[in-house]
Amino acid sequence: MRERLVAQDARRAREFEAFVAGAAGRLLHTATLLTAESPADNPRARRLLTHALAHTYAGWDRLRGEDPYDDARQHLATRYARGMWHQYGGLGRSRPHPDSPLAALGPQERLILVLRLFEGVAEEQTAALLGLPVERVRTICDRATAGLLHPRRGPAPAVVRARTATP
Repeated sequence: MRERLVAQDARRAREFEAFVAGAAGRLLHTATLLTAESPADNPRARRLLTHALAHTYAGWDRLRGEDPYDDARQHLATRYARGMWHQYGGLGRSRPHPDSPLAALGPQERLILVLRLFEGVAEEQTAALLGLPVERVRTICDRATAGLLHPRRGPAPAVVRARTATP
């Protein structure tokens, strides 16, 4: 009996290691996009990934045929959203890295854009995951995409007039 449990635990560990070897890079990239940190310096993204992988490992046996990547991604997204809510009183403010292409977006816009465009999650699934209406997810995604494609311009430069010399 004990030998069988040891063999099951070893098999479980091998399966999870294979999953992590294949999925951790992409999940880290997703977390880095969400936090808008630099890929070279992304402690918040690494923390999100660690929690998502720990959650997936803890429930590994209950997945039974379900996609572990989907489970880890879902946990990553909800933990990010919850963290932004608690840290900033809503999905409104964070301090992204200024060189990040997604730095101009708010956390909610980043979350929806990353799930929809980078991860390919359907609108309905994204809406269900975040507890938002599908129309709201579509609107936020469209607004975030437009903001990335057509960034806001800064204020117009001041017009400087040449002085004319008076004789």
